[in-house]
Amino acid sequence: MQRLYRKRIVLGVGGGIAAYKSAELIRRLRDQGAEVQVVMTQAGREFITPLTLQALSGHPVHLDLLDPAAEAAMGHIELARWADLVLIAPATADLMARLAQGIANDLLTTLALATDAPLALAPAMNQAMWRDPATQANARLLAERGLSLFGPAEGSQACGDVGPGRMLEPGEIAERVAGCFQGGRLTGRHVLITAGPTQENIDPVRYITNHSSGKMGFALAEAAAEAGARVTLVSGPVHLPTPDRVDRIDVVSARDMLAACEAAMPCDLLIAAAAVADYRPEVVAPQKLKKDPSSGDGLLLQLVRNPDILATLAQRPDRPFSVGFAAETENLLEYATRKLKAKNLDLIVANDVANPGIGFNSEENAVTVIDRAQQEIRFAQTSKGKIARQLIAFIADHMDQA
Repeated sequence: MQRLYRKRIVLGVGGGIAAYKSAELIRRLRDQGAEVQVVMTQAGREFITPLTLQALSGHPVHLDLLDPAAEAAMGHIELARWADLVLIAPATADLMARLAQGIANDLLTTLALATDAPLALAPAMNQAMWRDPATQANARLLAERGLSLFGPAEGSQACGDVGPGRMLEPGEIAERVAGCFQGGRLTGRHVLITAGPTQENIDPVRYITNHSSGKMGFALAEAAAEAGARVTLVSGPVHLPTPDRVDRIDVVSARDMLAACEAAMPCDLLIAAAAVADYRPEVVAPQKLKKDPSSGDGLLLQLVRNPDILATLAQRPDRPFSVGFAAETENLLEYATRKLKAKNLDLIVANDVANPGIGFNSEENAVTVIDRAQQEIRFAQTSKGKIARQLIAFIADHMDQA
């Protein structure tokens, strides 16, 4: 299993002889599925060339704080937003001192201040430098601030000394990096999510649809990607940007959505958050329908049932762990429980769309999840993004127990 699948690692390379290990470290991280971008200090370039690390990472190496080639010359901000983790290996005594004091006088230290991502350091220096009280004080201060320290190891050093200060071997560092993402409960799994409404044509101008904005489904797709999953998002017509690291397929009708889902199978987890139209016009008029004076004030449309996407997928021989949504305006839990049983689901998420604060097009939600044993777990009202992360963690726990 690629434990770092789709994780984004910024690797900072400081100016120490251990920089030669950075090349192997990049390979180990990428072998585990990570995407790696490299930032080098001026001193780091004296030990290993940017060209080597560019070839191994597959990305240009970042060298300068104000890079004219970067967006608005703000490379540190771009990288700060991009990173899931910033790893500095080797982390020299000088780098540790600057980080401890909040000094931002090059790209790497500025990035370290600008990012919200976790920071990890792999110290590498002479044993006397590591033992020095100033370095030890800096190490304690950084650890207290939440930075992870990987090592150092003990052994012979390039200067001939023996003692603590060696950078850990690349394989061990890669393992520790993977450990930073233990919250990635869906790593290596394929998650298929449906979102938004469907549209069922009446004629070339008119259609039947509903009020779904797709916000909940898109938030779930983003949360699943954050949890390490490979995410396929099948969406009806919405005006939302595609979440980062999510493969999106746009559809219009319920039949389109079913076909797209079947083409995306197999998957490990299906989350059906789309508000699919239950019916469609039996006949779609080839031209715009005109008012017919002989019909009085009415228009009669003959409707037929659409395929039940969730039930169809949940009955397949390669059935995934299946989670449905029940958007109801009354008898919420009763109707949701019926749907759970009728569609052979593992979990169902009940959503009271009659409440304007958590209904269609709202920014917040509050839901109740019902499992096969008909246990009810309530998630209090909060943003749809936070509800999505809570749901993904809850679903992952149930998948592990299944």
